[in-house]
Amino acid sequence: MSCKQRKIAVMGYRSVGKSSLSIQFVDGQFVDSYDPTIENTFTKTVRINSQDYELTLVDTAGQDELTLFPSQYSIDVHGYVLVYSITDIRSFEVVGTIFHKLQDLNGKIQVPVVLVGNKTDLHMERMISYEEGKKLAEDWNAIFLETSAKQTASASEIFHMLLLEMEKIDGILGDRSNCIVS
Repeated sequence: MSCKQRKIAVMGYRSVGKSSLSIQFVDGQFVDSYDPTIENTFTKTVRINSQDYELTLVDTAGQDELTLFPSQYSIDVHGYVLVYSITDIRSFEVVGTIFHKLQDLNGKIQVPVVLVGNKTDLHMERMISYEEGKKLAEDWNAIFLETSAKQTASASEIFHMLLLEMEKIDGILGDRSNCIVS
């Protein structure tokens, strides 16, 4: 059966839950402990609308002021999940900077992006409103979701929506690649 290979970079400020979302999506489990990520890669095959996709998720190290967008994340990446914590204003500012660097490096008019406000389980500590996240995503022409990495369904929804957005843009750009899954 033919499938499409897609590489997704999961990016954001440190400690926003990038690894937790990736692991929740790939393994269906929430990892409660936190070890700062250097960089990790996960693979998972999923089926959406009768099409198989072999996903490679690049779980990036937390971006800070010095390494906001390492150029290797602009090469052969089909879509981006930009994550901030609803409890951390700095993380919200950083995803904005990452998005603008991404546009500068990619040079494409529209890049598939899902903006994710993570840690909704900490709603009592919320500092960024749902409306602020939604408005930023609208300004970028991106998809917006709020989630908690503790919830399996919402982690899957992030990547499902990103794949659909990639396919929509792919149809415009005509970039197709196939692989064989045995």
